[in-house]
Amino acid sequence: QVHLVESGGGSVQAGGSLRLSCAASGYTYNSRYTMGWFRQAPGKEREGVAGINADGRTTYADSVKGRFTISKDNAKNTLYLQMNSLNPEDTAMYYCAADSRFLFPGTLLRYYNYDFWGQGTQVTVSS
Repeated sequence: QVHLVESGGGSVQAGGSLRLSCAASGYTYNSRYTMGWFRQAPGKEREGVAGINADGRTTYADSVKGRFTISKDNAKNTLYLQMNSLNPEDTAMYYCAADSRFLFPGTLLRYYNYDFWGQGTQVTVSS
């Protein structure tokens, strides 16, 4: 099994920045896992934000492209999401996810392709 723990959420002003972290652990986890960030606001469906494959290639939702950056530190088994130019529409619970399979770019942002999930961290952006 793989365990994921998010951190770094909080409340920020519009236009501000925040960096989320996701610590991965477990006997089966390794740096070849595909990983992603998802978010869900009250009353809305879960939305794929960003994904990264083992080769380092990334995919972003149109709504965050140019503002968010996904990255990982394999030595620390940690996934990051740097969020800049935040706006109130970014307010949501943010989740990290992992899967042992390679995912093609067109499928990286689909929640049902991931087997392992963290508990989520809340991000609130005030206007």
